[in-house]
Amino acid sequence: MNDTVLFEIRERVAYITLNRPEKKNAINRAMRKELQDAYVRVKNDPGIWAAVLSANGEVFCAGKDLLEKLRPEDEDGSVMSNDELYLFQRFIYKPIVLALNGPCLAQGGGFVLNADIVICSERASIGWPQVRRGISSVSGPSFLPHAVPWNQAMAYLMRGMPIPADAALKLGIANEVVPHEELLPAAERWVRQILENAPLAVCAVKEAARRGQEIPVMTRMYQARDIANRVLLSEDSKEGIAAFREKRKAEWAGR
Repeated sequence: MNDTVLFEIRERVAYITLNRPEKKNAINRAMRKELQDAYVRVKNDPGIWAAVLSANGEVFCAGKDLLEKLRPEDEDGSVMSNDELYLFQRFIYKPIVLALNGPCLAQGGGFVLNADIVICSERASIGWPQVRRGISSVSGPSFLPHAVPWNQAMAYLMRGMPIPADAALKLGIANEVVPHEELLPAAERWVRQILENAPLAVCAVKEAARRGQEIPVMTRMYQARDIANRVLLSEDSKEGIAAFREKRKAEWAGR
């Protein structure tokens, strides 16, 4: 990792922090590469059971860095695009808690709508202002109308208006809105509550839910059953049942 994304692991949780505050955390190629490395690590490292995504500065993300000048040879396919990054995030089958510290615009909204838990500072907002600049959006129409009622999504997308934190909570995009100084402690509280449970089971719930979103209900149920049966073979499953019988707290191994 370099300086545009900070990465730290503490007690099985990966903390990923966007770190271009002087550029409002606009996404440039360096940030894309470092986010890509962080996401691949979270997905593949069995010692990481969850992740918290946050940002330094007053703005969570201003979207794509429109001032960056790249040579054609720079985009050689080795670094994910913005769209590919939040799709990759969507299918990491580990819990991702996003701490939204301030405005989040355009492509940045893809990170919010593909997280599992969203905690908002009272200063936070989410918006896709592209129509105000004569262009369209990918993350907005791809995800917002599937997260909130159609007319509510269109009300924000068609006007290019931001969704304030309190409205995000009412619409179900945010799980909690807290005073700004309580944002990271609140995100930590959520992730620790999740990790009180068996990590493989938590991941299985997310996998079944994500993979099942776009398929018919019967196929969705059979798929969820296959995933649940896989978890039943784990050490954690045996430990959870033993702890229940012995009336003690389970000790999860992630195996």
